[in-house]
Amino acid sequence: METWDTIRARRNVRRFSDDPIAREDLDRILEAGWRAPSSMNWQPWHFVVVTDRSLLEALSATGPGTGHVASSAATVALVAYHPEDDVHARWLQYDFGQLTAYMMLAAADLGIGSGHAGVRDQHEVRRVLSLPDDTVCPYMVAFGYPADRPLRPVGTPDRRPFEEVVHWDRW
Repeated sequence: METWDTIRARRNVRRFSDDPIAREDLDRILEAGWRAPSSMNWQPWHFVVVTDRSLLEALSATGPGTGHVASSAATVALVAYHPEDDVHARWLQYDFGQLTAYMMLAAADLGIGSGHAGVRDQHEVRRVLSLPDDTVCPYMVAFGYPADRPLRPVGTPDRRPFEEVVHWDRW
């Protein structure tokens, strides 16, 4: 896919088919996240790739918007050590947002759907993934082939009007 088509085709997928994702495709998605920019090249992230169905089901109970994780072919838990201060906490949120977008676009380019999820129950995610106590896992990204329809560029997305969002020179 061309980059612009990939951007227009990417959408949140919450229902996945049973088809597995090839290891080389998962590696490409992970490399996209690994290559994402970070504040001052800090690179605070660790990725825990989960494909085991029982673990995916357990992770699907770690937040109110995490149910789709159970049916994913793979979910990547985004993990970092606890930020040392508020500045690093803000950097972490921004950096995780960028790497999430990179991974989701790489997946869409391969025809693989994705859906992000926020983790509320840190104790449970640490238990399920055997994470060290001094880490945090604020987000997960579920990946799989869409169950309903393949990814394709959307001509008229469900977005606020462009003219309402874009301001030139001043508000």
